[in-house]
Parts: sequence; structure tokens; C-alpha cells
Amino acid sequence: MAWLVFAFSGPVLWAISTHFDKYLVERYFKHTDVAVLLLFTALVGLLTLPFIAFFEPTVFAPRPASIALIVLSGVLYMGAMLFYLHALQSDEASVVAPFFQAVPLFGYVLAYFILGERLSTQQITGGVLIVAGTLIVSLRFGQKTHQFKLRLVLLMLYCGLAAATASLIFKMFAIEVAFWTTTFWMFVGEAVFGAALLCVGSYRRQLVDLFRSNAAALLSINGSNELINLGGSLGNRYALMFAPLSIVQAISSTTALFVFAFGVVLSILFPQFGRETLSWRDLLQKGAAAVLVGIGVALVTR
Repeated sequence: MAWLVFAFSGPVLWAISTHFDKYLVERYFKHTDVAVLLLFTALVGLLTLPFIAFFEPTVFAPRPASIALIVLSGVLYMGAMLFYLHALQSDEASVVAPFFQAVPLFGYVLAYFILGERLSTQQITGGVLIVAGTLIVSLRFGQKTHQFKLRLVLLMLYCGLAAATASLIFKMFAIEVAFWTTTFWMFVGEAVFGAALLCVGSYRRQLVDLFRSNAAALLSINGSNELINLGGSLGNRYALMFAPLSIVQAISSTTALFVFAFGVVLSILFPQFGRETLSWRDLLQKGAAAVLVGIGVALVTR
């Protein structure tokens, strides 16, 4: 059951990070390409490499082909985050977050055909309840007009496929090689992605301009955000070693539920940083979602 704590550390910390992301995008990156924000993610991963190499001397043991695949998983993860940030730049966090439900669906198909993972009827039922409960959070009742946002859907589907593939590769090698060795080379992949972004002149200029105008705020707020996101990612990836890929990703999909929960806290205590509607209908809707998620978690962990 310890894996469940690590699995839930992902959505809890990512929900906090989502609100940070939305604040950063609206405050500092509204007229800047969000790809620049990923440079900070790459930098945090790069700074951790010497520490991992010091405490895990076997990081250079894997075969070159294995290293290349793990590095690819880091590139895919950063690509997924790029699609997500582009979606977040034009839509609210509570609208974007539910599309992460695509990740466990892609993960189930990939794990079934590549890893040979088979889920029991009880696990499948639990996973469906978790995903359904989280989807309820995204429903908007009482709206007379509905607009199909093709760009948002495509961005988040690409994000889901890339994220699921990255998790699949990580799980394969974390079990075969070692957790920290796999993490090391995945961070190398993230750093490679960041280096590629730096090769684009417009991104370099935007990064320099941001530092000139808001260096202290960016380093403090975004630095904290990156550490929170890193903690969630490590916890989620560690859980992959002990539970089926699709189950861990189904639990990860509860991010939307925690996004709402933290949004309520912000609305009450710090309304200048976020607002959520707190009508009885919304609270009842989210409460029902939490119950479904709870039942689903109970089923998948029995």
C-alpha cells in the first residue's frame, strides 16, 4: 500500500503546480512563448544530475541503446508539458486539467500490448470509477452555449499520448535497471530538450528579457513551482515500479479533483490568486466526484 502514497503525491503536488503554472502564465508569460517556461524545468533536472551520479554510481552501466530510449522518454515528457502549457495559456486550469484523463487510457493500451499488463475486473472497475469521478469535476451545468475547442482537444490528446509513452519507457527500464539510474537519463533527456529550445534565438531573447524585468519573482515563484512539480513526478514514477501503469495513471488523473480543492482554498483565503464557484450545486457535484474516486481507489488497492 505504500505505493499508493507515492501515486497520490503526483496529483496532489501537480494540482498545486497547476495553479502556480496558471499564475505564471497569466502574470509573466501572457505575451511570451510558454516554451520558455520549460527551460526552468530542464535546468532543475540538469542541476540534480551530479547528485544522482554521486549517490548512484551505476548510472553509466546501461547499454547505449537503453540510455537512448530513456533519454527519449525525457524528451517525450517535456513535449507533453509543452502541449499542456500551450493549452493552459488559452484556457482555465479547471478546463485543461480534466483532459489528463486521456493519459490512463493511452497507458492502458500501451501497457496491455507492450508490457503485457492485465487488469482484473475489480481493478478495471476501480480505474473507470476514478476516471469517471474526475471527469465529473469538469462538467459545467446550466450553460446554454457549448463550444467545441478543437485546438484544446488536440493539444491535450498529444500531451496524453506523449506522457503515457514516457511513463511506459520509464517503467520498463526502472524495473530492469534501477530507479535512480533511469531517472538520471530521463533528466538528461529533459536537459536535451531544454538545450534544443535554447538554440532558438527568439526563446533566448525572451528568456533574457524575462530575467531583466522579473528575475527575483521568476526565480522564487518558478523555482518553488519546479521543486513541487519535481516531487510529484518522482513520487508518481516510483509508484510505477509497484503497480500497473494504467492504475497509477488513473490515480494521477485525479489531479483535476485536487485542482478544484485547492482552487476552493485559494478562493476563500487568497482570492487574488484564484477563484472557484462555491455554489451548493458545484460543491455537491465535486463531493459526488470525490466519493466515486474514493470507491475506485478502494477497489484498485484491494
